[in-house]
Amino acid sequence: MTERLKRIQGMAKRYNELGVVKDETLTAINAAVAARNIPAIRTMTGSEIREVRVRHHMSQAALAITTGMSVESVSKWERGESKPNNAAMRIINIIDAKGPQVFMT
Repeated sequence: MTERLKRIQGMAKRYNELGVVKDETLTAINAAVAARNIPAIRTMTGSEIREVRVRHHMSQAALAITTGMSVESVSKWERGESKPNNAAMRIINIIDAKGPQVFMT
């Protein structure tokens, strides 16, 4: 789907330059392409997860609340007994890159 959308984007750009496609349509297509440019999930070892948590001064409870998991789960991740699901790992990736404040309102 992404390659197909990129081809549509290229055609829309060309037609926009010719005046056939409106700027609003091109903007909507560009937004759709940008929405699909989600970075891959970077897996981490238990010690790397702990390192991220400690670097951002988070307790296991705070990380558990942020990921929607239990403190026991976070503890098991850090000990290497289990691995976070993809949703939790994506949140940990975001915390690693941008800090936990992005989740606070």
